[in-house]
Amino acid sequence: MKHKLITHLRLLLLFAACLYSASAWAQSRAISGRVVGTDGGGIPGVTVLEQGTTNGISTGANGDFSLTVQPNATLVISSVGYKAQTVAVGSQTTLNVTLAASTTELTEAIVVGYGTQTKADLTGSVTQLSAKDVENQPVVSFEQAIQGRTPGVAISQGSGKLGAGVQIRVRGSASVTASNQPLYVIDGIPVTSQDQSQANTDGANPLADLNPNDIESISILKDASSSAIYGSRASNGVVIVTTKKGRQGQTKVNVGYYVGRSTPTRKRKFLNAAQYKELFSESIINAGYVGTGADQYPDVAGVFSDFGGIDYNSTSDTNWGDQAFRDHGSVSQYDLSVAGGDAKTRFYLSGTFNDQTGIIIGNRFRRGSIRLNLDHSIYEKLKVGINLSLTRSVNDRVSDDNAFANPLQLNALPPLQPVYDPTSGKLNPNTLYYNNLLDQQLGSNRAGNFRSFSTAFLSWEPLKGLTLRTEVGGDFLNLNEDLVRGAGTQDGGSTGYAYSAQTQVINYTTNNTATYGFNLGDDNRFEALAGYSYQRSDTKLTAAEGRGFPTPEFTRIASAAVKTSGNQSFGTGFSFISYFGRLNYAFRNKFLVSGSIRRDGSSRFGQDNPYGTFGAGSVGYVVSEESFLKDNSVVSFLKLRASYGLTGNAEIANFASRSLFAALPYADLSGTAPLNTLGNLNLTWENTKQVDLGVEFAFLNNRITGEADVYQKTTTGLLLNRQLPYTGGYSIITENIGSLRNRGLELALNGRVLDGDFKLSVGGNISFNRNIITTLKDEIIPGGNTLSRVRQGEPIGVFWGKKYAGVDPDNGDALYYTADGSKTNVYANAVDQKLGNPNPKYTGGVTLNMSYKGFDLSGLGQFTVGNDIYNGAGIYQSVNGDFFDNQTIDQLNRWQKKGDITDIPQARFGEGNGTGTSSRWIQDGSFFRLKNITLGYNLPADLVKKGYLQSVRIYVTGQNLATFTKYTGYDPEVVSGLYNANTVLGHDFYTPPLAKTFLAGVNLGF
Repeated sequence: MKHKLITHLRLLLLFAACLYSASAWAQSRAISGRVVGTDGGGIPGVTVLEQGTTNGISTGANGDFSLTVQPNATLVISSVGYKAQTVAVGSQTTLNVTLAASTTELTEAIVVGYGTQTKADLTGSVTQLSAKDVENQPVVSFEQAIQGRTPGVAISQGSGKLGAGVQIRVRGSASVTASNQPLYVIDGIPVTSQDQSQANTDGANPLADLNPNDIESISILKDASSSAIYGSRASNGVVIVTTKKGRQGQTKVNVGYYVGRSTPTRKRKFLNAAQYKELFSESIINAGYVGTGADQYPDVAGVFSDFGGIDYNSTSDTNWGDQAFRDHGSVSQYDLSVAGGDAKTRFYLSGTFNDQTGIIIGNRFRRGSIRLNLDHSIYEKLKVGINLSLTRSVNDRVSDDNAFANPLQLNALPPLQPVYDPTSGKLNPNTLYYNNLLDQQLGSNRAGNFRSFSTAFLSWEPLKGLTLRTEVGGDFLNLNEDLVRGAGTQDGGSTGYAYSAQTQVINYTTNNTATYGFNLGDDNRFEALAGYSYQRSDTKLTAAEGRGFPTPEFTRIASAAVKTSGNQSFGTGFSFISYFGRLNYAFRNKFLVSGSIRRDGSSRFGQDNPYGTFGAGSVGYVVSEESFLKDNSVVSFLKLRASYGLTGNAEIANFASRSLFAALPYADLSGTAPLNTLGNLNLTWENTKQVDLGVEFAFLNNRITGEADVYQKTTTGLLLNRQLPYTGGYSIITENIGSLRNRGLELALNGRVLDGDFKLSVGGNISFNRNIITTLKDEIIPGGNTLSRVRQGEPIGVFWGKKYAGVDPDNGDALYYTADGSKTNVYANAVDQKLGNPNPKYTGGVTLNMSYKGFDLSGLGQFTVGNDIYNGAGIYQSVNGDFFDNQTIDQLNRWQKKGDITDIPQARFGEGNGTGTSSRWIQDGSFFRLKNITLGYNLPADLVKKGYLQSVRIYVTGQNLATFTKYTGYDPEVVSGLYNANTVLGHDFYTPPLAKTFLAGVNLGF
């Protein structure tokens, strides 16, 4: 009986549970609907979230969604670029929502140091770019895609070589000897951005290992208020890169592919065979080489033969300048990404393969990468995550600009000499200079790299508003370089030469932060941050070289008959330890105050001054929050802000503060000897004080938006390498001496011209910066064939030397200016003076965006105005036939008879008429470049959804389509990697031009 009673009770409880579940199910409500824009088109990727829960979903390609919610639920419907809506479900089962485009970015989350802020709350100067600015562009690294988009940030690609270094200057150059490149932070971790190459002196770009399509946003911190949280690393600005994350909702799969072709933006014109014979025959005769004298030649043919090994009667007419370029380069990319997740786990997984064949012969870059970004909520207040990436890149490189193996130096060869030897049919080795096509046939220069940017984090919210976060990140770089010059090449000689180097950089960081946000009443809002950071970087290099290989198939050092003395193995490293804090305060959302402080210690400085303290303060006033502007129809938003702070620079050699010794064996005995750098125990941080005043505004219901900043950066205690007398045994000491200043103005303006079915928006930015060395003990004269100087009272890299005064119309002599302004034909009698300034007066860009239904069109123009360029190759290729180097076509306009008015002196072979280093080859480097145009079309959703697809977008893109400039060299943007990039600016020395690229692509969403 008892057993039956228990059984009946169990059945009753089960029946009650079923009734309760059915009741609960009946009370929950299935909601379906569609989210559209004001044009009626569905909006994909909109987040539909049940308020107060983690229950949510994302809309499909046509804006559709379906979701089961609890009784009396309220939905929050939001998407980037649109005004969020809150909708009560009530008794509805179908819900159609129209989202209006957000007319302001004030609520956009801006990534700053160790956190985010809304744009409305920012009191610092920050420029943020999104994924659409960098994805699917035919570039090797993301910096190339943001040129012209960033006020106050000057970006130069430097060279048309694939994988070459990119130069970035944030509000001018803040240092002379230390680095001027910004600090790069990827997913919260500072990464290695310095060139690690050993086989080339031209810089390679370590940031080319990051897949641009993985980037979610790029924030550039420009003033002290925004960047001082990075303290000693922030004088040159900070570039924060955040990679893509998964979001709760429908899993999205995207497949992309593009393919394109490239050509040079410009080729220079050189003399053909007939023109070459005309100019050099005249040059030889003018110099008196032809005549009846004992020391003269009966005709010019003998001079051609004896001085240049050139057959005057050759029937060849070779365009050697074209030999440096491929008929066309190519570019292709395959891209796959999967993103999604639920309330507990979010993920982003991607894989990409990019293959670019450069416009320069022998130049090719390939990159394959995979990435997994994963975060998981253990429970509501505790979250863990990991970002993992692995990249393999292979760069077939071009020789340094100054090397005879540089393909562009082929333009120096006479057109009378053929590419191939007519007797043997092989490449002609008997040319005026080295026929470096032999390097392409008998050698290679390859750099292969494995790279990983990875981060793991743990985030815990023990109290409401308090978030504790710890993260550890690593940047692992392993670079392998193999340079092979086979027998028969210039460097390989008769037996062959090989060089191999392996560089390993392990760079890891740990950050630990506590962030607490709270309100006091309705008017006072606070956010406090405290943190600790430690970074260590270790570099190991092993290299060897050898000569004497049995056959061309043997290229490894182990096969060399002689392992030369270049074998090396060493290690180096540095570390930073940092403590930092920040406090943000807002009163009634209109009075804003922010302050930060950071204490840094660095292993690079002397034991007497290893620590530095850096800080900044800023204020903001949102005028439009005042009652008299609250509902103003003209002024939609107006904010004034000001900041002042101190940042530092520690980017010098790791042991510059120490006197070091190295092993120095003699015969079979070991020993040590001091290196040439004298230590300095007082060496400390280079300091930059910066003041910034800014205004942000929006007019006419936010149809016109913009901002303006004026700033001054003053750097003191410059880290300079001072030359010492060699009599003391040391040649260099690094000291804190000298100062410089940058002053500037930045303006950005954007407007929505049309906002109906046909949308049109335009924008632009312009930046002015003036750099000057305020104090400097001694003038710095960089080595090499350069006119650059670092002088007190002048901007960095000012051109200084003899000023060219044209040609004497009576006799064809080259003329130069003397101290009193008169002209002389004696080069030594001319006075050195200021010749030009490589720093531009202003830079900027313009943008255009249009869309109509499924079509969209975007354009970007970039400009630089007021900078001068010194074409260092001019003393060889544009020098009126002084020697047998082929000449640019303009040299035919030389002086020939009395009364001729020209800037090109009389051609006189070997007499140096106008060949002295001077302003003759300095030109205006201003340019406007049509940087990018993209035309795209999104197929209609009803057509796409007939298959498994959610979206289809096809597009065509043109990159570097047209360049307008007076500069006659290959490209006004390029800067030779031959010299120190800090002090030798605006130099072009056989530097390849950028590529003009056309591509077509497709993106498929599933």
